[in-house]
Amino acid sequence: MSHPLYIAFIWHQHQPLYKSPGSDVSLSPSQHYRLPWVRLHGTKDYLDLVLLLEQYPKLHQTVNLVPSLILQLEDYIAGTAFDPYLTASLTPDEQLTQQQREFIIQHFFDANHHTLIDPHPRYAELYQQRQEKGQAWCLANWELPDYGDLLAWHNLAWIDPLFWDDPQIAAWLKQGRNFTLSDRQRIYSKQREILGRIIPQHRKMQEAGQLEVTTTPYTHPILPLLADTNSGRVAVPNMTLPQQRFQWAEDIPRHLRKAWNFYKDRFGQIPRGLWPSEQSVSPEILPYIINQGFKWICSDEAVLGWTLKHFFHRDGAGNVQQPELLYQPYRLQTAEGDLSIVFRDHRLSDLIGFTYSAMPAKQAAADLVGHLQAIAKMQRDSQSEQPWLVTIALDGENCWEFYPQDGKPFLEALYKSLSDEPRLKLVTVSEFLEEFPATATIPGEQLHSGSWVDGNFTTWIGDRAKNRAWDYLTAAREMLASHPEATEENNPEAWEALYAAEGSDWFWWFGAGHSSNQDAIFDRLFREHLFGIYKALNEPVPPYLKQPVEIHQAQTNHAPQGFIHPVIDGKGDEQDWDKAGRIEIGGARGTMHNSSVIQRLWYGVDHLNFYLRLDFKSGAAPGQDLPAELNLLWFYPEKTMVNSPVPLADVPDAAPLNYLFHHLLEVNLLTQSIQFREAGDNHQWHPRFSRAQVALNNCLELAVPWADLQVPPDYPLRLILVLADQGHFCNYLPENALIPIEVP
Repeated sequence: MSHPLYIAFIWHQHQPLYKSPGSDVSLSPSQHYRLPWVRLHGTKDYLDLVLLLEQYPKLHQTVNLVPSLILQLEDYIAGTAFDPYLTASLTPDEQLTQQQREFIIQHFFDANHHTLIDPHPRYAELYQQRQEKGQAWCLANWELPDYGDLLAWHNLAWIDPLFWDDPQIAAWLKQGRNFTLSDRQRIYSKQREILGRIIPQHRKMQEAGQLEVTTTPYTHPILPLLADTNSGRVAVPNMTLPQQRFQWAEDIPRHLRKAWNFYKDRFGQIPRGLWPSEQSVSPEILPYIINQGFKWICSDEAVLGWTLKHFFHRDGAGNVQQPELLYQPYRLQTAEGDLSIVFRDHRLSDLIGFTYSAMPAKQAAADLVGHLQAIAKMQRDSQSEQPWLVTIALDGENCWEFYPQDGKPFLEALYKSLSDEPRLKLVTVSEFLEEFPATATIPGEQLHSGSWVDGNFTTWIGDRAKNRAWDYLTAAREMLASHPEATEENNPEAWEALYAAEGSDWFWWFGAGHSSNQDAIFDRLFREHLFGIYKALNEPVPPYLKQPVEIHQAQTNHAPQGFIHPVIDGKGDEQDWDKAGRIEIGGARGTMHNSSVIQRLWYGVDHLNFYLRLDFKSGAAPGQDLPAELNLLWFYPEKTMVNSPVPLADVPDAAPLNYLFHHLLEVNLLTQSIQFREAGDNHQWHPRFSRAQVALNNCLELAVPWADLQVPPDYPLRLILVLADQGHFCNYLPENALIPIEVP
């Protein structure tokens, strides 16, 4: 018999514990909660996702709700949670302190401005004033109504468009300005009303069979690292580890048991699936998961690849080769029993998470359905007796901020297409496993120790700051162990502080890899949780916990921190490029030195394009201060292909300028016109069509489609930029280097 293609969507809903336990003078929490993201994402992302799904009853999905998220939702619903943003919002305008006003101007635009600020004229007006005139100007010139409106709009903009037909919300959106304290109090009541519907709606849809709700270890810790920080060396043998080895496997069953009981209490049944935090797994954690009673877990295709010693290649369309290896569940065999595991398609998950937001909704939905139809065809062609299961698993909250209308048009187009396509069937993971138990097996000890990020743990351990945080955690854990009289029953404060500190998020933000304008707050929260352990035990707090784990300052040069989707208008929008790679040019030593007209180079990717931005000295003009011709030349390391030299006069015979290149994009900075060429035989260059976009305003921005370069996913390439004047070489950048790029 021929099976439809089964598809399991798993949405992961998570927030770390923003609740501060500290009460020491030096770390005194001015608020109960440090950050507002549970409240704001709660009104924007958790309820609408399942309400939209409910309109398409044939489609079944899985949603993972982390216990630390639910705990905080319950605090806000009860009215006992207050964060600095909420406190400011509920303060009468005339009573706002100078410190609060500075905080409001700095932080009440913490949102993607394209989707959450620009659609609202009054909010956009205030944002433009801050961007163009600066924070100091706002502080000096804003009147009380300006603050009142900003306080209201920051809360309103985070309410999902699905609720905009609510008469009260519609009236506020229409009102636009002159919001009073009374308005803001009612907006806060509306937020709590929406938050109060989240868990009942999930429970109702699970009982109806359309939804499976899963859970995660209590506060989202990386279980393999709790078992043994040395597991970091499985994927990265030369990893620098913390000075003290953290080995507290006994904390794993505690986190699992708390999550299990917490779930049973909220959903009236036992959980079947477990989303291991950061999809991180190792052989050591499997017995604990099995003994707690979980039936299945999920991880990433990179973990499966390492486990099977198989690298998943993709064709030019981005579809997996040897799909039968990825699109099936596996049975992990251990002495304690068996556990099913599914592995997500990393690329399809990333397309939703990072790229489709930059495409028109119907086009994006059609692209995803097209990929699934291509997989369904591969399944039919394989004549496999076994059904295939495509797992698409991703963060269910953060990506929607980048979609117009919070992803509603995209999800509606996607769900309508999937409802109308008989060969594609959406299922919960448990539904599939009950009908088609895993037949492929993996010995438990063979399972790779890794996470969804490159199949390793370097995002959470291995650099100086992350390791220092682990050493602080180890010391606090040992202090708790030296107090056997402090049990969870008679000293819950100490244990809750430990569980919070063991969460993965603090380590995510420390050191290299990720950064935000709230790094210092995450640093402080981590130390406050550790501080809570010592305080609950009546032990002196180590002096180092009064100091930040690391100095939080903006890096100059750094690699890309995530996908980007800049609008190509030559304006260099700061939000569009905040996750881009960055290379300082103007201050570099050498030939360009301080006299360089080009100050800074930014670069990044998504699944559609390569992006480049050049920042110039103020007032610089092409053809005067700056050569008029910019050449982008692509070099493909270790790939056999026809290549040609840089087609300019006076090019120095030195690396990397004397390399041979395969693609060339010439940009005329005076006319903003482009010519694209491909290398031919005998060191020739042949013209090719290009859909590259270029814009020059106060900076130069470029988008070059991967389709122009005709390179498949997971392909390495390198780029050099050469400036020329009337066909004569002038200089190049970055100096003595190539820009490293990986096609996603």
